[in-house]
Amino acid sequence: MRIGVVGAMLVALSALNAGVESCAQQGTTITVRILDGRTGAQADASNVLIQFDHHRETPGDWMHENDDGSVEVRVPPGAKVITVHATYQNAMEYYVNCDVAKQKNSSGESWYPIADILRSGVVMLNDCVKQKDAEKVRIDPQKGVFVVYVRPRNWREQD
Repeated sequence: MRIGVVGAMLVALSALNAGVESCAQQGTTITVRILDGRTGAQADASNVLIQFDHHRETPGDWMHENDDGSVEVRVPPGAKVITVHATYQNAMEYYVNCDVAKQKNSSGESWYPIADILRSGVVMLNDCVKQKDAEKVRIDPQKGVFVVYVRPRNWREQD
């Protein structure tokens, strides 16, 4: 009896995961919010670079900026992972993503599963905020939303 219940739960979870992944394959949209990692306010991004599945090329007409600064992104069929970067100062500088802010090479890329974003939402790790202020900028994940925390480059990171 116990194995049957566990087996049924595994089948149900697999079906749910397959449903979410098939949504990604059908070109579902996700919302990307780019926030200042130190204040939690909407970052003033000049441009947004979104890549799927470790490919450098991007599809054509697939993104739309909303009035609130968020970006609606149509997920290409079959896409599994996403990375997001943004620019500032009229696209002359790239923001540092806060999930890699404390690494020696702060220009690294992190890839996030699209299925997780669609299922429950994803909020990027925020290493840009001091621990005592972390609660002020914390956001709960929302289904279909990917929150990206960024900060401007410091003088050591300038090219």
